[in-house]
Amino acid sequence: MPLRLNVGVSKKLGLPAYSSIGASCNLEVELESSLLRDLAGFHDQVRDAFIAAQQAVNDELARLQVQAGSGQTELVNSSRNHQLSNGHAKAEIPPSRPRNPATPSQIRAINAIARRLQADLDGLLCDLGVTRPEELTITEASKLIDQLKAAAQA
Repeated sequence: MPLRLNVGVSKKLGLPAYSSIGASCNLEVELESSLLRDLAGFHDQVRDAFIAAQQAVNDELARLQVQAGSGQTELVNSSRNHQLSNGHAKAEIPPSRPRNPATPSQIRAINAIARRLQADLDGLLCDLGVTRPEELTITEASKLIDQLKAAAQA
């Protein structure tokens, strides 16, 4: 009997003039019940579903931010060097790169998947014109995660 896993991610961002944008993604996937005996495998499946939902939300928010126009660009520029609430500094965005940086979750996923696959992460990043995952845009990070996942399934 298959198990049903429900994963949901919702995120809202404030915009100038007291407006906001939001996105959510809810996934329902069927898993083999045998995964209950393989806790690590079960956690991998849950994590992968969560990361996929999170990427979808972040990609949609990035798309909506671009549509929000120049007011949003000012918001992103003014906040790019501020501290995050957990005390970690956001990565510096070079001025020549787009202004929607990869999320911390995407960066963790890239590092974890590349480590698990023993992939040449430095080479993959070099192909994208960056030296660290923190330098990727949200879209580039999403594509790299998809590429790594495809390699894992091959």
